[in-house]
Amino acid sequence: METSVFDAHLNRKQIFKKNNREILRPSYLPDVLPHRNDQIHSLASVLVPALKGERPSNILIFGKTGTGKTACVKYIGNEVKKADGDRNRVTFIYMNCEVVDTSYGVLQNIGNQFVQDFEQRIPFTGLSITQVYTLLRDKLDEQNRIILIALDEIDKLVYKSGDDVLYHLSKINDDLKNARVSVIGISNDLLFTDLLDPRVKSRLEGEKMVFPPYNADQLQDILKQRAALAFDEHVLEPGVIPLCAALAAQEHGDARKALDLLRISGEIAERENSDKVADVHVYKAKNKMELDCVSEAVRTLPTQSKMVLMCIILNEEKGEERLTTGEVYETYRAMARQLGMSPLTQRRITDLISELDMMGIIHAKVKSFGRGGRTKEIDLSVPLDETKKVLEEDEVFQELKNFKPKNQTTLI
Repeated sequence: METSVFDAHLNRKQIFKKNNREILRPSYLPDVLPHRNDQIHSLASVLVPALKGERPSNILIFGKTGTGKTACVKYIGNEVKKADGDRNRVTFIYMNCEVVDTSYGVLQNIGNQFVQDFEQRIPFTGLSITQVYTLLRDKLDEQNRIILIALDEIDKLVYKSGDDVLYHLSKINDDLKNARVSVIGISNDLLFTDLLDPRVKSRLEGEKMVFPPYNADQLQDILKQRAALAFDEHVLEPGVIPLCAALAAQEHGDARKALDLLRISGEIAERENSDKVADVHVYKAKNKMELDCVSEAVRTLPTQSKMVLMCIILNEEKGEERLTTGEVYETYRAMARQLGMSPLTQRRITDLISELDMMGIIHAKVKSFGRGGRTKEIDLSVPLDETKKVLEEDEVFQELKNFKPKNQTTLI
C-alpha cells in the first residue's frame, strides 16, 4: 500500500475529542454564556415587545473585541425564535458587516431573506440604492411581522460605505404598512455614531448597552466550560487554563484570544505528540499568535512603508541598534534609486516611521539635541528574521539582491 506524508500525523496521539476542536473557536455558540446573564436579560427586556407584535426600540451594543457581544446577540436571536414558535410574528436576521460591507449588499441580503423563488431575488448588482430600497420595502411589507436586523461590526460599514444604509433602515418604518423593523447595531467603536448624519443618529439611537471586558476569573470559567467539551479528560495540566486566562486578561479581557490560545496550545501539543497540554505549549501558542498578527500587518503595508521597514531591518542587521531618521532616509534613498523609483521627501518618510511606530512594528523615540534640533531614535519591535521573510515575499524586493548601501556588503 502506498504511503502518504500524512500517515505519521494521522497516527499521532489525539488531544481533542473527535470533531470537537471547533468548540474552542469564537464562532461556536454554547447553550450557556457564562457571566453574560445580565446582558442577555437586558436584551430580552428591550426586545420582548416583538413577541407581542410591537416594534421594540433600536439597540446599539458597544464593547471591546472578545467581550461576548456577538455571542449574546446570536443567543438572543435563537431565544426569540424559540419563544415566537408557531406564531411566526418575528424574523431575526444577523449580518456581519465585515463580510457584507456595502449599502447595496446589506439591503439586498435583507430583502432576499424573504424570497423563496430564485427568480424574484434582488440581484447582486445592477440597481440603484433607491431601487434596492424600494424592492426591500415591498418584500418586507408582504410580511405581517416584526423584523429584527442585527448588524455586527456596524462601524466598519459606516467607515467604508457611509451611513446610506442606516438612513434607509432608520426611516423604513415610515414607509411600511404591515411590517415593522428594529435594528440592533454591534460595534467595537464607541465614537462611530459621531460620523452619522444627525437625522440618522437620532432615528437609530434607542437603547445603548456597553459590554465590559471579562476579568481573569471569568475567562477561566469560559475556558473550563469549553475545555470540558473539547478535550479528552486529564489532558490539560492544571496551570494551562489559568495561564491562558491571565494572558488574555492582559489584552483587555478578550475571550476570543483566550479561546484561540487554548485551542492553538492543544494543536501544538498534538503536533509534538505530547500526552498533555502544558504551560510550555501555551507560551509557544502565544508567540505563534503574535507572530501571525505581525506577519499579516507587515504583509498588508503599502510599498513605501515596506521599503522604510526594510531599511530599518537592513541597518539593524549591520549592527546599527539605534537608528536616526536621517540614517533610515539615506538608506531609503539608495534603495529607491536602485528600484528606479522617485524617493519621497524626508518629511513624508518621518510620517511613515510614525505610522509604523503606532502599529507597534517599530519603536521611535524622539531625542532632542537642544539647538541642534530633534530626531527619532528607531529600533525594531518585532522579530527581525521573520519580518524580513514576510517583506521578501513582495516582488519589489526581488530586484534588491545586490543592494549595497554605504559601508555594507550584500544585504539581501
